[in-house]
Amino acid sequence: MIPSRVGIVLMSALGDVTLGLPVAMAIKRASPWTRITWIAQPGPLELLRGHPAVDELIRFDRFDGLSGYGTVRDRLRERPVDVVLDLQTAFKAGLVTALSGAPRRVGIDRRRSQDGNWLFTNERLPSRPRAHLADQFLEFLPAIGVPNGPVEYGLRTCDVAMSDVQRLHAEDPRPLVSIVVASSKAAKNWSPNRLASLCVSMVADYGLRPVLVGGQSDAEIAAASVIMRHATAQLPVGDWPIVALGCGIRALLAWIQQSALVISPDSGPLHMAVAMERPVIGLYGATNPLWVGPYGRYQDLVVDRFHRAGETPRPSAEKRPGQMALVTVDDVLSRVEHWRTAYAPSTLATLPHVLRRPTAREVAVVGPTPSAPAMPWGLTAATNRA
Repeated sequence: MIPSRVGIVLMSALGDVTLGLPVAMAIKRASPWTRITWIAQPGPLELLRGHPAVDELIRFDRFDGLSGYGTVRDRLRERPVDVVLDLQTAFKAGLVTALSGAPRRVGIDRRRSQDGNWLFTNERLPSRPRAHLADQFLEFLPAIGVPNGPVEYGLRTCDVAMSDVQRLHAEDPRPLVSIVVASSKAAKNWSPNRLASLCVSMVADYGLRPVLVGGQSDAEIAAASVIMRHATAQLPVGDWPIVALGCGIRALLAWIQQSALVISPDSGPLHMAVAMERPVIGLYGATNPLWVGPYGRYQDLVVDRFHRAGETPRPSAEKRPGQMALVTVDDVLSRVEHWRTAYAPSTLATLPHVLRRPTAREVAVVGPTPSAPAMPWGLTAATNRA
């Protein structure tokens, strides 16, 4: 029998949480009355807010120290769950799972576990060879009586954010290519100088308008600064990339939804693009695309510099620092050419073009889309337009 109250412990990162969404969707599809509580850190929490398969969110902030664990424990004791699915194989997730007080605490097998996470669970999945991370998450479903079915993410754009993005896009209706300038891990990032060359080619050779997306970490701001320095020197002002860093999760989803193509290293926005069925070129060197690459679609657009010549590709959690330097601009442009013939016609036909002003109630409930704070070069998504 499917439990009536299920807790999901998958607190970070943004990409992992995106890959975990099909688990919640499958539970709701099989048992609409099951109440799903998801414990997540502040960034991924915004992605989950308002999700149709998630009934309750519990915020965990690792910067709160021990009190953060106590807060989660108290919330779960107030609204207990029958079973916790510990999807995240890390010590912090194991500790939250143990503190939940749930009678059933389901986790990964010892061989695939990390940081002693398996010690905090009282039921473990059967040991099996490593597969894609999304497949590993889906292994939890049979443990609670949920059948596997179609992979659905349930991600939706906010009408308020979508309307803002579309109004900006209407001023320059060229197809957009969203470019993720950096990830949260330096080893996974591509050269900003090569990103700059790619942006110039997107405009000059493909007629696409680049949008720089992501957060406002030092690495992201530094990479965007390099890109804009090259762009302002080589392109007319009307062709400069739109800078949309720091606009928040809702606006990021809207930019992805409005884009004909996304180019990204291994990152949360890459998996969000897959979830929203937007073609994405994944740049992989430090991490294994068979483990954390695009799931279920767009594998033919991956640039794989993780696997070495003569090596048999297989999923692994191994990290290979320095490998992103092997990704060349020509590697990426070859995938752009493939996108142009295999995906562009159908993608361009399905892009949302209808502009609709949000209702007063939507603005009141969701709030306005946050404007991107001013960048060092003085351009934002609100001011950098043709």
